Amino acid sequence: MRSVTYDIETFELAPETIRSAKTVEDTFKTEKERDEAEKLVEEVFIFNNETVEHRMELINSIFEIILDVRTNFERSSILPVQPEGVGVEVQQPSKETQIIALREKLAEITVSQSQLTFSDDHLWSLLSSPKSDLQIANNTIQTLVKEKLNNQITKEQVNSAKNEIENEVRQNTSIDDTLINASIVIARGAIVETYLLDQAKTDELKKQARESVEPTRILQGQIIVQEGQLVDREVYRELELLGMLDNHESFNPIIGLMILIVIQMSFLYILFDRSKMELTKKRNAVLVTSIVYSLSIVLMELMSLIVDEFDVTVAFLYPTALATMIVRLLCNDKIASLLTVLIATSAGVIFQEGYAAVLQMDIALYITFGGFASIFFMRSIEKRSDLLKACGVVAIINVAFIAFYLLMIQTDFGLMELLFYGIAAVVSGLLSGALTMGLLPFFESAFGLLSTMRLIELSNPNHPLLKKLLTETPGTYHHSVMVANLAEAACEAIGADGFLARVGCYYHDIGKTKRPAFFIENQMSGINPHDSLPPERSAEIIIAHTTDGAELLARHKMPKEIIDIALQHHGTSTLKFFVHKAKEQGKEVDEALFSYPGPKPQTKEAAVISIADSVEAAVRSMKSPNSEKIRNLVHSIIQSRVQENQFDECDVSIKELKIIEEALCNTLNGIFHSRIEYPKEG
Repeated sequence: MRSVTYDIETFELAPETIRSAKTVEDTFKTEKERDEAEKLVEEVFIFNNETVEHRMELINSIFEIILDVRTNFERSSILPVQPEGVGVEVQQPSKETQIIALREKLAEITVSQSQLTFSDDHLWSLLSSPKSDLQIANNTIQTLVKEKLNNQITKEQVNSAKNEIENEVRQNTSIDDTLINASIVIARGAIVETYLLDQAKTDELKKQARESVEPTRILQGQIIVQEGQLVDREVYRELELLGMLDNHESFNPIIGLMILIVIQMSFLYILFDRSKMELTKKRNAVLVTSIVYSLSIVLMELMSLIVDEFDVTVAFLYPTALATMIVRLLCNDKIASLLTVLIATSAGVIFQEGYAAVLQMDIALYITFGGFASIFFMRSIEKRSDLLKACGVVAIINVAFIAFYLLMIQTDFGLMELLFYGIAAVVSGLLSGALTMGLLPFFESAFGLLSTMRLIELSNPNHPLLKKLLTETPGTYHHSVMVANLAEAACEAIGADGFLARVGCYYHDIGKTKRPAFFIENQMSGINPHDSLPPERSAEIIIAHTTDGAELLARHKMPKEIIDIALQHHGTSTLKFFVHKAKEQGKEVDEALFSYPGPKPQTKEAAVISIADSVEAAVRSMKSPNSEKIRNLVHSIIQSRVQENQFDECDVSIKELKIIEEALCNTLNGIFHSRIEYPKEG
């Protein structure tokens, strides 16, 4: 994965037009826009009618306290009635005493209402004025203040309202002149804000305003700065946010790649862990898959080095089905399918360009479709032309996908660009096949693997060993071909490798070329050399054809699977004919001398071939074979093999043996079907 970064400082000129490599939220701009939206919200105010009532009560309380103090002093000045003719001197409380007493009474109010500040003159005017003047002043002040407070006074309007009420009091003629100043203090103190801020509602509106602002995002592919423009602080901040500066170190991509690798390896581990392959085959499959995967990654990395040098997507030249074909031929469909997905994912990361957020999805899908196309059209490969056909299908799928890609991106391409993409799709498909055929021999030699392509080569009638079999033992050659037809059909019926069984049958009796005349199918003259040999010697010659064949195949460096079939196709069965012959001659029989050395069949393919080999020979010796006779014969041969425990060392089941029996019967009925009896020519 290439990370697009730039070595740029602030107030430099941009060396090229820089676009965003991914989509990210610009939290700085988002927060700034939300703050601006919040500032635009007007504060919510509500008129508090209770405040007006409270201020009226305050004014009334002040005058009631004044009257109470006056009343108390007046009562203390009244003396009790004295005897007639006795004179009494009445002493009035001093002015200072009365002022102090009133100030103390008003303290409860003035402490909580700091704006009510009375001087001694104010208090004395209130104490010395007639009650009627005080009542008029009280009523007038309440009227003026109530009218003013009902005008919805905000916090900012309080001072101006105080000044206005002061002017109104001064101009009011109903208030006695001696009470004007004290009345102004009371009136100004009663003015407070009545249009109060609804903080909860205001906060709610601000919250809604902030939430209504969508996050500001820098979009993938968005131009950050044009070529030649000045990289100011804002542009530099955005580049830093995107991680597109050389000095912006981040371990996130590395950690992300490690997680991707762990996920991929986990899937491979689970697949191989649950596989029922033999341990040796499983190990080889793991090695092949790992090497093919690694080679694919290396090839992608090499191609990614030159991607930036072209205006077209060079990655479309990558052989989409290469890894899939190799693993499909050397392992199986499941492993090939999983590897296709893993390589496609890796390609999306490796070929990721500056404007792709995480994966280059067009390349990932391109490889996915190409890989799966090869799997679907490689299910039956019996000759090299089948592989070429699969490559052709992959090329067609590649062309179709690129057509989809070009149409979806809605970009106008020139003729040369369209021509390149078309050629790239075809080249990708052809390279997949060419590199597969070129690399297969190396994997086969290094790991001793047997691929479908190798089987195709071995099935060629011009192979030296098959030519030897045909020319020296024509009867055995015909027998091998017949057994191959039977074994292939039976293997395919139980899900085994039918093609391997066919090719194995071609070579299973190659050992008979050492002594052709000792095998009945090659005795054209009617002379049987066994008639003049003791049964022990005859059995030794017959038995030796398995080991002789294995030695001959090993000398020609044939695959182990083919050699194993030659050794195992008779298992440890006994040559009953020669045992019976020895007993007829009155000899003590050691059945070990008349038994094949084995080993018993180790695979399903070897087990099927052992049955098909015996069945073909037995049916060929039958007179007038029909469907019922064939079925009884096949059943008896299979039961005999089971009773002799010949299948103990392979994983063929009883159910599969029944399927094999049915498949062999169907094939034999097709071979030995009834024919029309033509009239004799007179």
